Amino acid sequence: MRIHSLARLVVFGIPLAGCYTLEPVRGITPVVGSKVAFDVNDAGRVALGGSMGPSILQIEGRLLDRDSAKYVVAVSDVHFLQGGQETWTGEKVSISSQYVSSIYERRFSATRTVVVGAIAVGAIAAIVGRSIIGSGEGEPSKMPPDTGLTVRRPRRP
Repeated sequence: MRIHSLARLVVFGIPLAGCYTLEPVRGITPVVGSKVAFDVNDAGRVALGGSMGPSILQIEGRLLDRDSAKYVVAVSDVHFLQGGQETWTGEKVSISSQYVSSIYERRFSATRTVVVGAIAVGAIAAIVGRSIIGSGEGEPSKMPPDTGLTVRRPRRP
């Protein structure tokens, strides 16, 4: 019963969750409300370093507002030059467009979702198949051991 529940969760859960990628925005700025990431340039690292931490590489979050001079973002993650990241809980930050070197938008990746889904379904099928077929050994015998090997010798008076 648990295997069937797990199989249903994987089969229906993977496509619903999906796989997303950050893709560069070309030309048009992302729509307000979309998930975005901004690569921060050197001037941005200096200006934002005091409030967001030193050596910022990239800022991720949901775009709340934009105009020609700035972006207002509900920050979810900050990635650093040395590696690592810091998770935020949607704090509102204003980022000047002069501090941004590249903009990325989070988009659904159908190819990745199909590949991950196929792998998950294959793994579930292998587990279910193995539990149905079994190992072929069956239960151990419950018969008492053979007594024909016991040697009885008569007593001598």
